[in-house]
Amino acid sequence: MPLTVKAMMEAANAVVKRVDTDFAQQVMEQGGLLLDVRDAVELQQTGRAIGAHHIPRSMLEFRADDSLQSHDPELRKDRPIVLYCAAGGRAALAGKLLKDMGYEQVYNLGGLPDWINGGGEVSS
Repeated sequence: MPLTVKAMMEAANAVVKRVDTDFAQQVMEQGGLLLDVRDAVELQQTGRAIGAHHIPRSMLEFRADDSLQSHDPELRKDRPIVLYCAAGGRAALAGKLLKDMGYEQVYNLGGLPDWINGGGEVSS
């Protein structure tokens, strides 16, 4: 049977814990990474969470694989990572991908509005 987005989202949500802004800020204070996986145009339109690192979802595999020259050193398997996108779907799928690649402490904040509604600040 072909894989569906619904099935992929269910699998992602089953393994990537959903967290709030307070949790994300605590992770950051302890050296964790807040990761924005939206496209560059979205960042230009709405800004990003203060302190967030940006890797578009479309490039995540290439930045997360430490055997590749394109690896982003901000991504370390021993570092907690909290992801967000616009609404939470891409963050969940990205989190599942990172877990499949051996990253253990991966969390889904949801979307940028969740960050803002939780009191998080945004840079332009």
